[in-house]
Amino acid sequence: MGCLARLGCLVLLVLLGVVAWLTRDRWTVVFHQAAPVHAAAPIHWQPLTLMGAHRAQAALDTLSELKGPVFQNVEPGDASAYVFKALLGKLPEDADSAAAAVVGDALYVRAKVRVKELGGGDVLGSLASMLRDREWMQVAGSFHVVRPGLTEFQVRQIKLGSLSVPSAVIPKLLARIAQGAHLDGVHADALPIPTPKYLVDIRIAEGHLILYKGLP
Repeated sequence: MGCLARLGCLVLLVLLGVVAWLTRDRWTVVFHQAAPVHAAAPIHWQPLTLMGAHRAQAALDTLSELKGPVFQNVEPGDASAYVFKALLGKLPEDADSAAAAVVGDALYVRAKVRVKELGGGDVLGSLASMLRDREWMQVAGSFHVVRPGLTEFQVRQIKLGSLSVPSAVIPKLLARIAQGAHLDGVHADALPIPTPKYLVDIRIAEGHLILYKGLP
């Protein structure tokens, strides 16, 4: 019986091999059609500069012209520099290596900051004890025009170092960054930004921001 059993197994293996060979065109396609694994595209960070803020302002000024274009493309670094200047009246003095990038449909802004300038434990709670004196801060979000003359940057995520800031803490942290500025209609998890009244929409696509003006 042992010999017969071994002989039966051998015959079965031979039959499986024949079937696999005859149907190789079908099952090898599965391997060839498997999606290849691609490395994540590198993020192109752009510095925040005063010159960049001026370029963003110039793009907005062009939209104000009666016969000017109905939209303008603005680089993420320039737009972010404009936001800081519009919100605080200047670029951040307590941050170095400030840069911005577009990832998908979100604007990312990062800088190395002093944690105590963010309010320390009063704002961050127990999270502050897990951070160094200076950490990378990364903010991701998108823009919404609230009403003529007012736009908000609604924050989706904030990271300090490798730690994500809890959503419940984000409003307190943004209030600290905006120095307490808050306007009606602006979400608690957003920063208020004064913008020209003719600006009606801001979209994020293909690595830059697109500014739209209202039609007369």
